[in-house]
Amino acid sequence: MDTRKEKFPYGIPGHNLNQVEREIPVEEPPAWPINDELKLIGKRVTRIDALEKVTGKAIYTSDIRLPGMLYAKMLRSNVPHATISSIDISQAKRLPGVHAIHLIENAPKEGEEKSTNKYPMVKYVGQPLAGVAAESLETAKEAVSLIKVNYEQKPFVIDIEAAMELNAPIVFDAPIQQQQDGGDVGETHDGSKGEGNVRGPSTSSFFGGPRGNLEEGFKEADVIVERTYRTQVHTHMPLETHGVVVDWNADVMTVYASTQNTAAVRNEMASVFNLPKSKVRVICEFMGGGFGAKHSAGSFGPMAANLAKKTGRPVWLMLDRQEEHLAEGNRPNSIQYLKIGAKKDGTLTGIQQRSHGTAGVGLGAGVGRIAQILYTCPNFATEQYDVLTNAGPGAAWRAPGNVQGAFGLEQAIDEMAEKLNLDPLSYRDHIDISEVRKVERQRGAELFGWSRRKPAGSGKGVVKKGLGVGQSTWPRFVSLDSSVEIKIHKGGGVEIRSSVQDIGTGTKTILAQVVAEELGLEVKDIKVNIGDTFFPVGPGSGGSVVTGSITPPTRNAAFEAKMAVLKLVAKKWETDSSELYMADGQVGHKTNTDLKMSFKEATRLMRTSQISKIASRSDDYGGFQQPWGLAYGDLGSVQFAEVSVNTDTGFVKVDRIVAAHSCGRPLNIGQLESQINGGVIQGVSYALYENRVMDNSTGHMMNANVDQYKVPFSMEIPEIETVIVEEYSGRSSTDAYGIGEPANIATAAAIANAVYNAIGVRLYEIPITPSSVLKALSKVS
Repeated sequence: MDTRKEKFPYGIPGHNLNQVEREIPVEEPPAWPINDELKLIGKRVTRIDALEKVTGKAIYTSDIRLPGMLYAKMLRSNVPHATISSIDISQAKRLPGVHAIHLIENAPKEGEEKSTNKYPMVKYVGQPLAGVAAESLETAKEAVSLIKVNYEQKPFVIDIEAAMELNAPIVFDAPIQQQQDGGDVGETHDGSKGEGNVRGPSTSSFFGGPRGNLEEGFKEADVIVERTYRTQVHTHMPLETHGVVVDWNADVMTVYASTQNTAAVRNEMASVFNLPKSKVRVICEFMGGGFGAKHSAGSFGPMAANLAKKTGRPVWLMLDRQEEHLAEGNRPNSIQYLKIGAKKDGTLTGIQQRSHGTAGVGLGAGVGRIAQILYTCPNFATEQYDVLTNAGPGAAWRAPGNVQGAFGLEQAIDEMAEKLNLDPLSYRDHIDISEVRKVERQRGAELFGWSRRKPAGSGKGVVKKGLGVGQSTWPRFVSLDSSVEIKIHKGGGVEIRSSVQDIGTGTKTILAQVVAEELGLEVKDIKVNIGDTFFPVGPGSGGSVVTGSITPPTRNAAFEAKMAVLKLVAKKWETDSSELYMADGQVGHKTNTDLKMSFKEATRLMRTSQISKIASRSDDYGGFQQPWGLAYGDLGSVQFAEVSVNTDTGFVKVDRIVAAHSCGRPLNIGQLESQINGGVIQGVSYALYENRVMDNSTGHMMNANVDQYKVPFSMEIPEIETVIVEEYSGRSSTDAYGIGEPANIATAAAIANAVYNAIGVRLYEIPITPSSVLKALSKVS
């Protein structure tokens, strides 16, 4: 590959900005300057689909209506553990308006003997068993109610600690594997290890395994913090539930899906039905929320496809709110033990972590990698165990594991600072080597007014104020399987095509910004067509992957298309294309100001109706620092929280959050703030409200609704202020990365530290409820 050397901005403006030389492919564009010198990048550009969304014109999966479409409903188990002796569908079949019923049958995995029971073993309440397609949703629901299932119930276990007992009912008596759904970026959990319901441990990730010698590290320590922290199970609850509309004709299966990964759903459906990928088309134009659980087709996708195949008609299948709670994913809980040692000067000498968590019948209940990489420590070891229970499977959720891990780690760091008689913010300056988080701490503390912080529990009166801080880290993951097509049409139209989906974060807008900046046009001049697998493959929206993966090839393809147009103009003007530029909707000559024409006029020089260029994500400039396409450095954030705690009622009110973040080169400030706001609100909800409540005697979730499953309402959402730190590393043609994960990781930890600062008593478990506060204050038993 031919390369050239190019100088890129490197560092943080206003702090340590310099230039760095990189070797880059010759076909890629020159380095952009910092955002202050650009027209559209880094500015507050209105979302290009905002009007469609606020006026209701946007068509979501649940809005799809096709000629002859049928409506489907799934039958789900109402017991937590059982074998099925029979399923009687005779009454349901006779119901007028019912067109097809499909039963899920036991399909042994490769190498397994076929079971004598044709029905799958029931493992949790809400497990799908069958589906009905009918003329109306009401008819489909009635038909499901008429299906009779004979269960032979078996002992079950719901509580994590009960499941860990040697005599507990066994959920699976064989090794199981973690389903790879694109959301658990980089995490591995081995369900073949361990015994009974306890599987594991996971002791390493691609950041490496244990390091140093823990025993020696703790011997060197002058101060040790040793605690156990607990976080709850809470369930996914996006505004738009999981679902699909499947239209399967002789030529192609078209799947309209509410998904974070059109390519993954396409691949999954092609595999299930033994079809070429070219025969499956997945479309997601608008999507009503996805935070990690919408990477796969689930059970509902194949169910709708089977019903469509049987009836020869399109089938609509969207889950209701109860189904969403029971079966489509949750953030696993954790019981995490931490032991941290430090010298008198604060230098960390050892970190030991051991966690148990349940993702129900699934795996993936670790506490992530945050304790391994956030702070420099020579001696580290982790053991992360999965505990199987008879409950719905967990799923990736906005920084899988790290949110639970941060709750424990960041409280332990605060406690260590207190034992060392150090301010917790200045202590992090001592043990955190990240230059960008140092700037985030400085700028965030100034805006927040950290100097107002008083000793823990020293406030007067019934309502006590507290200030707290928490930090996060998340790798700069990149998917190289990320491609974009740019078309410049004769007459001036410009089109972007990729299967990457916009899950509500504004991907359409930043792609238009990148192309408009490169071509010297306005955002309104760019047509964005994404979320369709008939376009070049794009990355799944998870792990803060999209921006860093898709914007560089978008710019690169636009640059190639631009150069093709400039060559046409250069030929007309009898000059060299290197002497030409595009800006403000025009093509001009750098030195001869008399040579100028509009962009539209330039495109009319094309011999064909369009110029089309496709680019794919290249390796980061300078090479990746880790496997799996992990780019240089990490995405860090620092969250500051201010709370009020009523010591008579125990009620905690989060008054204010200051969130200091970096994501490389910011592309759209307004959209970044929106993502940070959303992450903060989710963090507040996690810290104080959300909690799956299970009945251990029946295996049912008791609050599978939007009434008793508590989330904060508008009056409980704090004032949120953001600090966005520009940070350039010169690693791609846009040098931009995502921000979805870091915005969510540290919020609950910062709130817990603020509650401690307010009342002088530390709470080691979330959600932090009025009763738990009063119990900590010894006002209730």
